[in-house]
Amino acid sequence: MGSEQAAPSTNRLVTVTLDPNTITSINPDEVHEWRIAIYDLLENNTFRPARVSAEGPYALHVSIIGNFIVLDVRHPETFQPIAAHYLSLTPFRRLIRDYFRIRDAYYEAIRSAQPFQIETVDMARRGLHNEAAELLRTRLNNKIIIDLNTARRLFTLICAVQPYASRIDEATSELPTVLFVCSMNSVRSPMAAALARQAFPGRIIARSVGVNGGKADQFVHEVMEEIGIDMSVHTPHILDELVANRFDLVITLSDDAPEAVARKGLEAGEVEQWTVADPSLVEGSRDVVLSAYRELRDSLRRRVRNRLEPLVSGSSQSH
Repeated sequence: MGSEQAAPSTNRLVTVTLDPNTITSINPDEVHEWRIAIYDLLENNTFRPARVSAEGPYALHVSIIGNFIVLDVRHPETFQPIAAHYLSLTPFRRLIRDYFRIRDAYYEAIRSAQPFQIETVDMARRGLHNEAAELLRTRLNNKIIIDLNTARRLFTLICAVQPYASRIDEATSELPTVLFVCSMNSVRSPMAAALARQAFPGRIIARSVGVNGGKADQFVHEVMEEIGIDMSVHTPHILDELVANRFDLVITLSDDAPEAVARKGLEAGEVEQWTVADPSLVEGSRDVVLSAYRELRDSLRRRVRNRLEPLVSGSSQSH
């Protein structure tokens, strides 16, 4: 692990996203902490999945499944899967607790302590980070090749997200499930799923996929940010990647989606086709394009709330 050299131009992360289904918070301070941790990690890192032929740079999608952090390495443009590793949180429990204890002590020292006290706490903080980074590199041996500084920053990100993880076991959960499907999982279906989660937090499991692979859309990020939804955490997925096979409701949002859903053979209580415009096809000035995205957002927001309200409250009748 330590002896392998990395080429900075290719062996690095250029994108980090968080899974909104398993890492959830509506607290802006918590979301800000995630963003700072991601920014620091992307600013300076050395990262390469071991034992794969795919060349970098890479995208990293982070989710939490049960007691595991899932490090899902993907192509940064197409988001095609490269490698995924489950990292148990158990060996890090003490270090995560100490991280927050020392972090709080450091902030308190900055406000009121003498310089030598601040230095003492800072030394403890650096020591903890080094210990955690070494453990992280050991646990990822022969899986992901990272240097010490990258491991430190990755540990900080893990600490930032894991207290707010929603550990819903979808296999046993009785929450209603809905799947939105469009062409590339870049615009229509991820917006609809995010709006569903915002409208019914903790009351529904909303997923989205595409018939084919796409990539994140900056206009989606921009217009959803306006209503308090962070879409920078979205990673496009395709139907073939679905693990779940049973949904209470499947809503298709593109012309090619119904046939693809039928071929997939999903078990669904109901399948509906919604005819919605694709704003990515709109031509014109930036303002014209943004207006089309906002129109889609607002129409989906109303339709999602109206359609899913009876599903969440126990009835699946259509609206």
